[in-house]
Amino acid sequence: MSSDRLRSAAAYAVLSAGALLTVTPLLLSALTAVKTPDQFATGSPLALPHPATADNFRTVLDYGFGRAVLVTALMTVFVTGGQLVTSVLAAYAFARTEFPGRDGLFWVYLGTMMVPPMVTLIPLYLMFAELGLLNTFWALVLPFVFGSPYAIFLLRQYFRAIPQELIGAARLDGANTLDIIVHVMVPMSRPVLATLTLITIVSQWNNFMWPLVASSGRSWQVLTVATANLQTRYNAQWTLVMAATTLAIAPLVVLFVIFQRQVLRSIAWTGVK
Repeated sequence: MSSDRLRSAAAYAVLSAGALLTVTPLLLSALTAVKTPDQFATGSPLALPHPATADNFRTVLDYGFGRAVLVTALMTVFVTGGQLVTSVLAAYAFARTEFPGRDGLFWVYLGTMMVPPMVTLIPLYLMFAELGLLNTFWALVLPFVFGSPYAIFLLRQYFRAIPQELIGAARLDGANTLDIIVHVMVPMSRPVLATLTLITIVSQWNNFMWPLVASSGRSWQVLTVATANLQTRYNAQWTLVMAATTLAIAPLVVLFVIFQRQVLRSIAWTGVK
């Protein structure tokens, strides 16, 4: 066997092992979720349930998990839409608009990525407490809806790579700045926008610390907080906890299955750029 084939076989072996390590916990979670507590306590974790049961999912939904799913979905959609719109506008301003202090302001804003979120948690909590917005939907979305340094940085670099001639041609055709953003920049940036959309959806769907601090009770409880509270209430009842975890993961898995081609294409395109 040639050295190239050996390297390819070794690479596939490493990737297969990594994929197995990644997928196995998800499969075990789903497998445990359809077992009864007795089956889980007496059998092997890898044993198939006999028979499978949906009682764990019914108990979790009765606990109020359905509302948590709805709140999390609304928060994710609102934040994702807001971040994409504001990030595109800010990135265009930093990439193609001339104004005093533009580059300095951009690097100062980018430097906020170095600040740990825990540093701003208490000041943010006090601000929302003064505004009377704690335990509301706005408390969940406002800290994240106005763009992110990472998204603005990625889009700025992408916009700077778009030929200036295209923008000049659009100007000659009578396009204003908003027309250029909507009809030139956004269509040419679909791969990177797809990447940012998926990153934002995953990060917001899994957001835990700020929703835990900003909300109380079940009115605006998100999935991550509901899962943690469920684990506290049903201590050591792992079949229920795994049912909740499976419900939380399932939408992301479905999203990836539907858009996997776009995910891979966007990652490859962004890497080339």
